[in-house]
Amino acid sequence: MPKNSKVVKRDLDDEVIESVKDLLSNEDSSDDAFKKSELMVDDQEEKDADVEEGSDVEDERPAWNSKLQYILAQVGFSVGLGNVWRFPYLCQKNGGGAYLVPYLVLLLVIGIPLFFLELSVGQRIRRGSIGVWNYISPKLGGIGFASCVVCFFVALYYNVIIGWSLFYFSQSFQHPLPWDQCPLVKNASHTFVEPECEKSSATTYYWYREALNISSSLSESGGLNWKMTICLLAAWVMVCLAMIKGIQSSGKIMYFSSLFPYVVLLCFLIRGLLLNGSVDGICHMFTPKLEIMLEPKVWREAATQVFFALGLGFGGVIAFSSYNKRDNNCHFDAVLVSFINFFTSVLATLVVFAVLGFKANIINEKCVTQNSEKILKLLKAGNLSQDMIPHHINFSSITAEDYNLVYDIIQKVKEEEFDALGLKSCQIEDELNKAVQGTGLAFIAFTEAMTHFPASPFWSVMFFLMLVNLGLGSMFGTIEGIITPIVDTFKVRKEILTVICCLLAFFIGLIFVQRSGNYFVTMFDDYSATLPLLIVVILENIAITRIYGIDKFMEDLKDMLGFSPSQYYYYMWKYVSPLVLLLLLVASIVQMGLSPPGYNAWIEDMAIEEFHSYPTWGMIICISLMVLAILPVPIVFLVRRCNLIDDSSGSLAAVSYKRGRIIKEPVNLEGDNTSLIHGKSPSEVPSPNFGKNIYRKQSGSPTLDTAPNGRYGIGYLMADVPDMPESDL
Repeated sequence: MPKNSKVVKRDLDDEVIESVKDLLSNEDSSDDAFKKSELMVDDQEEKDADVEEGSDVEDERPAWNSKLQYILAQVGFSVGLGNVWRFPYLCQKNGGGAYLVPYLVLLLVIGIPLFFLELSVGQRIRRGSIGVWNYISPKLGGIGFASCVVCFFVALYYNVIIGWSLFYFSQSFQHPLPWDQCPLVKNASHTFVEPECEKSSATTYYWYREALNISSSLSESGGLNWKMTICLLAAWVMVCLAMIKGIQSSGKIMYFSSLFPYVVLLCFLIRGLLLNGSVDGICHMFTPKLEIMLEPKVWREAATQVFFALGLGFGGVIAFSSYNKRDNNCHFDAVLVSFINFFTSVLATLVVFAVLGFKANIINEKCVTQNSEKILKLLKAGNLSQDMIPHHINFSSITAEDYNLVYDIIQKVKEEEFDALGLKSCQIEDELNKAVQGTGLAFIAFTEAMTHFPASPFWSVMFFLMLVNLGLGSMFGTIEGIITPIVDTFKVRKEILTVICCLLAFFIGLIFVQRSGNYFVTMFDDYSATLPLLIVVILENIAITRIYGIDKFMEDLKDMLGFSPSQYYYYMWKYVSPLVLLLLLVASIVQMGLSPPGYNAWIEDMAIEEFHSYPTWGMIICISLMVLAILPVPIVFLVRRCNLIDDSSGSLAAVSYKRGRIIKEPVNLEGDNTSLIHGKSPSEVPSPNFGKNIYRKQSGSPTLDTAPNGRYGIGYLMADVPDMPESDL
C-alpha cells in the first residue's frame, strides 16, 4: 500500500472515531435534556418532599410578615358589618341572652370545624380555592370557580355600603350634624318643615332623601346619584390600592383596619354606659326568653349567622391561609379567630343596646311629656276628674313611673271611653322591642342616638370610620378570594388583574348608586350568596371526607401540625357537619319559598316603607344570581367527566394539579419547539399537542427510520399525558 494511502486510512479512521464520539455525545446530551424536560418522573418524590416542607418550589409565593399580621387579616375578614348590625338584631329577636346558647352550640358543631377545614386545606396545598379543589379532585374544580363568582357578587354590593359609610363620614365634620333636625322649606308666604321629614324623622329623611334620594320602586331607576357614585369610586380606589400588591400591601393596612374597630367599640361602650337608659337597654338585651330558644327558626337563623360570620365558602379563608408556612398551627388559628369573632359580636351587641337604651329613654321622656300635657288639657276640659289623679303627682316634672301610674288609673276608670282619649302607654320596653337591623340600625337608629351625644360630630366621625374599616377588612378577604385563585391558576400578573377586577366591579356597581340602587342591594344580599355558599361548603366537606379521604386528611394534619387533631373533628367532618349543613340548606330553601320575594320601598308621600313584590324581570335576576353562582360546579364536572375540551387547548380543563404543583398545558403547539431539549424547567416548558400525536420530532435531528422508543429514538420526546397515572410515568 502506498505511503500516502496509509495517511488517508488514518484520516478515515479518525473521522469514524470522531463521528462515533459525536453520536455518543449527542445521545448523552439528548438524554440529559430528556431528564431535564421530564415532568415529575425520577425525582418526583424528592420534589414533593420539598413542596411539602414549604421550600421555594412554589415560585416565590408571598408569605405573611408575621403571625400577628395573618391573624389580623383573618379577623378582619370574618369580623364585618354583620357583627355590628346583624348579630344584635338576631339576639334581640330570638330570645335575648338565650340566643347565645344555640349560637355557641352551632359554632362548635359547624363553625369551628369547617373554618379549621378551610384553613388547613389552604395551608396544606398552598393554592387559592380553584387550585385547592382541583388538587382534591379535578371534577370538583368548579367549587373554586363558584366561590370566585359569589365573592364577585358580594363585592359588588358590599363596597356600596362602604361608599354609604364614606358619605356619612364626610358629612360628620359639622355641628350640628346635618341629620339633627328636619330642614325648613321656604315659599313666598311662610316657612314650614319639610312634610316628608315631619311625617317620619330627621335621620330617616336624611337617609332616604338626602343620602340615597331614593325612588319609589325598583322599576323607577331615576338616574345616577352622583354623590354616591363618587363615594363608590373612592371605595373601589381604596380597595384597589390596598390589594394591588396582594398581602404585601393589604397586610400592613390590617394593623389599622382590624384593630381600629375595637378601639371605637370600647370607646362607645364606655361612653354608652355613662348615658341615662343604657343599663335598661343592656338588661333588655340579655334577659333570656327561654321558650323562644326551642323554636326551629331560632336555630336556623343562628346557624346562618355562624356560617356567614366566619366567611365560610368565600375562598378568602383559603386564600389567606395559603400564604402560611406549612407547619403553622392552623388549629389554634381556627379556634382563636372563631372566638374573637364571637366575642366581637357580643361586644357590638352591648354597644348597640347601650346606645339604643339611651335613645329609647329620650323617646320615652318625650312621650311622657306629650301625654302629660294631654292629660292636663283633659282635666281642664272636664273630660277627666281631678279625683283620679294621686295627690303626689306633679305634671310639671312627672317621671315615667308616675305617668304609668296615672295612665293605669285612667284606663281602669274610663274603660269604655279610653281609646277616644288618645293617650299612649310610654314604656321603654316598647321602644326597645322595635327590632332594627342592617342599614336601618347604622344609618337611622344609631345616627339618631348620636345626635343626643355631647360632642356628637366626634362620635359620628368615629362610628362611620369604624364602619369603613369593618367593611374594608371584609372586602380585602373577599377580593383575595377572587384574585389569589385566578393568579395561581392562570399565572396572570396580580397588579393588572386587581385593577381590571376593581374597574369592572365599579362599572357594574353603578346599578347600586341609581336612585333605585338600594333595592338592588337588597336583592343581591338576599339571593346572590346564601344558597350558593351553602352548596359550596357542603361540596367542600364531601370532597375532603369522601373523595380525598378523611383518614388521609387526618394524616396530613398530623404531618403538618406535629400532633393528631382531636377525633372530635373526624366525626364532625364525616357525619355531623354535612348533616347540619344539609338541614340548613333545606330550611333555607323552604324559608325562601314561604317568604314572598320582594323589597321594602320608600313611599315619599306617606313617608313610610311599603312592601313591593319583585316584577317579572326582577325575579329573573334573582334566579339568575343563584344559578350563575353555582353553575361552574356542574359545568366543570361535565367538562372533566366527559373530556369535552381537549386538554391541550389551554382551557380550564388543561390545568391539572399533582401533589401541590401546578402544570399548565400550552395553547396549540403546531411548529417545532426545542425548548425541552435546551433544558428549561418544567414550568417554562410547553408540552406538545398530544391530541394529534403524542410524539414530537426533535428539531435538527437526523431522519431515522427506527421506532420512536428504539435505541435511536433520541430525536423524539414523549409528551406528558395528564390522565396517565403517576406510577405509569
